Amino acid sequence: MLWWRQVLLWRPLLRAISAGKVIGCLRPRKAAEVFRTSTMLKKFLTLILIVTIGSALLAQTLKPETTQYTCVMHPEVVRDHPGKCPKCGMELVPVKKDRKHPSNTEHLTPKSEAVNRNAQHDMEGRAPSRPTQETTPRPSLHHDHTMHEMKMQSSVNLADPMTREGSGTSWLPDSSPMYGRMFMLGDDMLMLHGAIFPRYTNVSSRRGDDRIDAPNWLMGMFAHPLGDNAQLGVRLMMSLDPLTEGGRGYPLLFQSGESWHDQPLHDRQHPHDLFDELSLSYSQKFTPDLSGYIYFGYPGEPALGPPTFMHRISAMDDPDAPLGHHWQDSSHVTFGVATAGLVWRSVKIEGSVFTGREPDEDRYDFDRPRFDSASGRISWNPTPDLALQFSHGYLKSPEGLEPTANRHRTTASIMYNKVLGHDANWATTFVWGQNDDTHEGKTQSVLLESDLQHGRDTFYTRLERVEKSGHELVLSGSDLGKIFPIYAASFGYVHDFTHGDGIDIGLGAQFTIDHRPDELDRYYGDKIGYGLEVFLRIRPSLHQHHEMADAMK
Repeated sequence: MLWWRQVLLWRPLLRAISAGKVIGCLRPRKAAEVFRTSTMLKKFLTLILIVTIGSALLAQTLKPETTQYTCVMHPEVVRDHPGKCPKCGMELVPVKKDRKHPSNTEHLTPKSEAVNRNAQHDMEGRAPSRPTQETTPRPSLHHDHTMHEMKMQSSVNLADPMTREGSGTSWLPDSSPMYGRMFMLGDDMLMLHGAIFPRYTNVSSRRGDDRIDAPNWLMGMFAHPLGDNAQLGVRLMMSLDPLTEGGRGYPLLFQSGESWHDQPLHDRQHPHDLFDELSLSYSQKFTPDLSGYIYFGYPGEPALGPPTFMHRISAMDDPDAPLGHHWQDSSHVTFGVATAGLVWRSVKIEGSVFTGREPDEDRYDFDRPRFDSASGRISWNPTPDLALQFSHGYLKSPEGLEPTANRHRTTASIMYNKVLGHDANWATTFVWGQNDDTHEGKTQSVLLESDLQHGRDTFYTRLERVEKSGHELVLSGSDLGKIFPIYAASFGYVHDFTHGDGIDIGLGAQFTIDHRPDELDRYYGDKIGYGLEVFLRIRPSLHQHHEMADAMK
């Protein structure tokens, strides 16, 4: 608020005090005492008014200019002295100040360059948004030619960096790489992500299977600026799983959740719907440190759990869903979500109302929205390499086959990402999830996954422990009410034949070994459970900052 508006707010109260209207209704014997009090109040309010006006004027005073240096490839790196970029080793170039437009970004200082990437909120996570030209001071880079410094913003909240944005409204570490293709349409931004895994998979045991399939997903993010401090965002995520996986999904030992032909699925990962997200968001920056947003999805993802597995850098090379998916992040396809959140620097608090029921067996339709469940989540990115979250939600009647069973879900996660150099990255995620179901009580899940990428080669692993009931695993007799601890360890490798040229095509292999209690041998056999798959991993190449300049031409 401008200082003169603040004067107008205080003026009616001061007039009332001066005219004696505040004390006119009091008895005469107390009038003098109250008048003295009101006089002191008037002086006190006048002092506050003077301080407010002075602070407002002082806040509008321009700070002294200093020469800053940045990297053409990594504009978030800003220093007050020349040198080399700590990420790619390129020489830093001067930033030229241009005062043609008012500023809506905070200046970085060399001492807090890493931390201010959080406070500045100018990147994204896995669901990117528009790159925007930084407004006043509006730097332009001078390297052989003039080039405006680009600021990449999230499509959900324009105050968040693009690399921070995960699935739904979740957060990834700020240093996370982005795999996608960006298109600039004037001031608007469109960015595409996706992956497909054509593969052969073979799962052992009596409940195993083998098949050729191709898990896949495609996502588009669009952002439209509404002035300097507001933004509209639209996201669409689709999957052709209903065609490539069929109604039963793909074989995955000890996996559970959802149904097919009115029977619960077991030892298979269900397919995702054709439409997995269709969302609209509005975000507003109130101050350089404070922002807020509202998010509506049909379908969408509520504020519950970590970023969904296919959007985590630590899991992007693994074709399979985690066994703890329905303990941790299964609500990423929810038909009816409304979320509101506030962000202060690197801390976010948000809440959602949403439909508790999981998608039905018709993977092509839009399920009925119910808005009968709720959740809350606190997220914190203390450094550019860390993202932490804690969330809790109540899901009413999540399973269509058990309409009277409700669920309380609690999750916590730690995500770590480290850029190891040019075209090298290490990402690791730890997730804990707990379901407290009406008829089964509490069951736990723990996941640790890691992905090490260096050039064309990627090594990854996933370790899990999940407590599953006999009911979840579709057992019989007295085993229905028992809880069984399940262990799984996956190890994989991918080598890219095409890399960094727009599309990365890699050949990969993965081996998974499972451990189960002996009591389950009657259902699975007495041999060791394992899964083996050979696949192609096809996805957009790593997004580079210089591509934004090309996209704007």
